[in-house]
Amino acid sequence: MRRTLFSFLGSCALLLTATFAFGELRIEPGNGPLQSHIDTAAPGSELTLAAGIHLGGIQIDKPLTLRGEPGAILDGQGSGDVIRVRAEDVRIEGLTLRNSGFNLTEMNAGIHAERGAHRIHVENNVMENVAFGVWAWHLEAPSVVGNRYVGNTGIRSQDRGDAIRLYNIDGGLIADNDVRDSRDAIYVDTSRDLVFRNNRLRDSRFGIHYMFTHGGKIVGNHTSGTRAGYALMMSRDLEVVNNRSERDMNYGILMNYVNYSTIAGNDIRGITAWHGPGGSEHGVTLGAEGKALFIYNSQSNEIYGNRLADSELGIHLTAGSENNRIHGNAFVNNRQQVMYVATRTQEWSSEGRGNYWSDYLGWDLAGDGVGDTPYEPNDAVDRLLWRHPEARLLLHSPAVVALRWVQRQFPIFRAQGVQDSAPLMHAPTPGEARS
Repeated sequence: MRRTLFSFLGSCALLLTATFAFGELRIEPGNGPLQSHIDTAAPGSELTLAAGIHLGGIQIDKPLTLRGEPGAILDGQGSGDVIRVRAEDVRIEGLTLRNSGFNLTEMNAGIHAERGAHRIHVENNVMENVAFGVWAWHLEAPSVVGNRYVGNTGIRSQDRGDAIRLYNIDGGLIADNDVRDSRDAIYVDTSRDLVFRNNRLRDSRFGIHYMFTHGGKIVGNHTSGTRAGYALMMSRDLEVVNNRSERDMNYGILMNYVNYSTIAGNDIRGITAWHGPGGSEHGVTLGAEGKALFIYNSQSNEIYGNRLADSELGIHLTAGSENNRIHGNAFVNNRQQVMYVATRTQEWSSEGRGNYWSDYLGWDLAGDGVGDTPYEPNDAVDRLLWRHPEARLLLHSPAVVALRWVQRQFPIFRAQGVQDSAPLMHAPTPGEARS
């Protein structure tokens, strides 16, 4: 009888041990080092951190789920990463991650996902006083969803990390994140086929900084207070659709060597120049006019259904940017609608419909919603002022007024440039041309 009882109790103990090893484990603060619980958990386990402060600096080297109850805080104590992931299929959910190290060379982060940490899932976490928020490299199909990152404003912006930094990533979803006061809110480099959707990005250097990344979708994001909302560089086959850029500085959307892409349905307004320290980024000068859309050496793109409004410059097109189809956009109340620095004529209409220009003075006698005379935003005087900015002092002089009059009266003197042969009489709403 006694032997049977001991055998039964032993079986219960083994069953209890197996439940902790292979199932769910709830961990109270101070209940031993968190790393020891991770080390003894079996692959596929779910570890739940109870409310309170747990010590970070942990490493996850097996597939498992680490989640927090409301109020669960993982503190990195100012050194290294709060969490470093070295395994596939790891989920990190519902935690507040604080106080990583700030060595950007070592890529200190709230969550640092190493090479091969495929399908990492990071959801509904809060990241405070960490260098990088999520740093992921050389892996497939990450998902970073619904997280909030708040940067340390006591540190210079260039010395902070990026909220979400991705390098050499194949596929994945970055969605519904809220970022403020980072260096770049999202930085992606040398990657493929990522989706960035419905992120709220503000008060950072760049909202989305895109380098050598192809085939991605940037949809429904909202930037404000950045020095460039969407800095898209050296990339192709992008879909940049239905995003907002509001009160960003220097650029709403910047396209630098971007080809074969669609820019449609975006609402960009209130772009002004940033008056901080001068400098340049990837050859693009910062601190000039606030440009809603800047197109530099970018070709064969479809640009339609966008609203470019209330900015210092609506669109700046330069450096061999040709074969772009620009139609169905609304240029509204920009101080200058277009700066086109080239000598070839470009037609900005398609299939009998052009763009809306708030300063167009023509008529629509046919009543078809299209102006009867073409819209030409620039003339030879504009080009003179672009080449010699000091000549703006003479902008309203009798000589300049006379030169503009001659150009209007004698078309032979007009410089080649942008022409919209079918200007719209009413502004389409963002995305209207897409439907």
